[in-house]
Amino acid sequence: MPSYRILLRKEPEGGYTVTVPSLPSCVTYGDTVEEAIELYIESLKEHGEEIPTEEGILEYTLSVRV
Repeated sequence: MPSYRILLRKEPEGGYTVTVPSLPSCVTYGDTVEEAIELYIESLKEHGEEIPTEEGILEYTLSVRV
């Protein structure tokens, strides 16, 4: 079972915007983040597209002066 990193951004009006960096065009709705990812992957399969994974991805947070 593949794992995906998710990013949550708190919105001023409440709630969160959730993005999945490995699935950049994942724009779908579901009751949970897991369901949204599963629906997106189902759509990729139906269209014969490759299912991205996070294999080999490294993560680092870099702070810069602004």
